[in-house]
Amino acid sequence: MKSKRPSIKDIASYINVSVTTVSFVLNGKGPEMRISEEVIQKILNYAKEINYTPNQLAQSLRTGKSNVIVFMVEDISNPFFARLARIIEVTAYKKGYKVIFCSNENDDRHTEELLQVFRDQKVTGYIIIPSAGAKKQIMALLEEDVPMILFDRYFPELETNYVVIDNGNATYKATRHLIGNGYRNIGFVTIASKQTQMMDRLKGYNKAVKEAKLQSRVLELPFVKASEGEGLMRHFFEANPELDAVFFATNYLTQRGLLVMREYLPGKLNEWGIMTFDDNEFFRIHTPSISAVAQPLEEIGNKLMEIMLELLKHNEKRTVHQVVLKSELKVRDSSKAKDANSI
Repeated sequence: MKSKRPSIKDIASYINVSVTTVSFVLNGKGPEMRISEEVIQKILNYAKEINYTPNQLAQSLRTGKSNVIVFMVEDISNPFFARLARIIEVTAYKKGYKVIFCSNENDDRHTEELLQVFRDQKVTGYIIIPSAGAKKQIMALLEEDVPMILFDRYFPELETNYVVIDNGNATYKATRHLIGNGYRNIGFVTIASKQTQMMDRLKGYNKAVKEAKLQSRVLELPFVKASEGEGLMRHFFEANPELDAVFFATNYLTQRGLLVMREYLPGKLNEWGIMTFDDNEFFRIHTPSISAVAQPLEEIGNKLMEIMLELLKHNEKRTVHQVVLKSELKVRDSSKAKDANSI
């Protein structure tokens, strides 16, 4: 038979003190409530002896707070999000908070279901990459005045806290880099999305090619299975034989595109200029190494937690933080001067 989980009542009964006294001690308020050091030590020692752990759900229902922060992204297995999650977790833990990591798969229904669960659990704060149609759920959290930060993308019409990067300017500069190195037929592979980060990246690309009086060549992929996306990329590459460079709007699109090139157009890997948005270790060790727009992970993670901790401290009307951080262009072999590619 499974043993019963130790409770505060068990500790109070054994030590022969009130449940309130035990609660004060376990919450670090013993000295403040003038509980003797002897009683404090008895309670702490016995709690350790019976391996007492607080019931977080019961505690959150009683106090209205859980000391739990939700970190919701599209896909937590994506190296970018996984590295960011680690930065956030370390800072949160030092400040006495736990973090729940989850993926919404950029799906509105999934987002809604997850947020409802977390609201029922009285989660303390939210750091969210919202799906495209999650505006209603974000508005509900705003109305409840729950500490919340959006990142990577946001809803321009809502007054929310957010941390993003300069997507448009970063893409513009990276495209200009390709143009400056002699590429004139640059394809842009992106996701068909009305979300701010993807729209800004497309605008940055279009601005650069328009200024250079070049033709825009864009493939907007729907949210489909990887194999279907690869098929659409292959068709795009083969239907545009004049291409001499490709700019991928996300790191996972880059990985799929490289696979397509390796399997169906192997010669293009060393002939085309290649640029990716979002950097990771894979692009550094790939042959050729891939030039990338690198997001400042440490800065993003630290800024998200800096804002979150400030929001958690204040009960009065909070300041709205809207932060745009700069990215960095990592120039590698895949975008070297076009003439050098033929050597």
